[in-house]
Amino acid sequence: MSRITTHVLDTSLGRPAAGVDVVLEYKGLDDWEEVGRGTTDKDGRFSDLVPAGWANRAGTYQLTFNTGGYFEKTHRQNFYPTVPIIFEVVNQDEHHHVPLLLSPFGYSTYRGS
Repeated sequence: MSRITTHVLDTSLGRPAAGVDVVLEYKGLDDWEEVGRGTTDKDGRFSDLVPAGWANRAGTYQLTFNTGGYFEKTHRQNFYPTVPIIFEVVNQDEHHHVPLLLSPFGYSTYRGS
């Protein structure tokens, strides 16, 4: 399992948000570098964000969730078309779990375990 994982829960439905496209990027010296991308599974999880060839690095990362696409697939209006979450990895040997609690008109996040 990668050192960075995510889990999306649709709090308006009280269940996992399956089918949310996610991109993980790392802040390099000049620009963002894509690390991995994929889609949440039926449990709302995406555990393979960091590919096997990626050397874990301390630094700034960004997870971007395509929430507009998710709500479009579920035929619901929403306010936030994307949700970017920028976070800092200090110890690259630790696991960093970044959940997203999502509803059509709001969201929250925290550092999970």
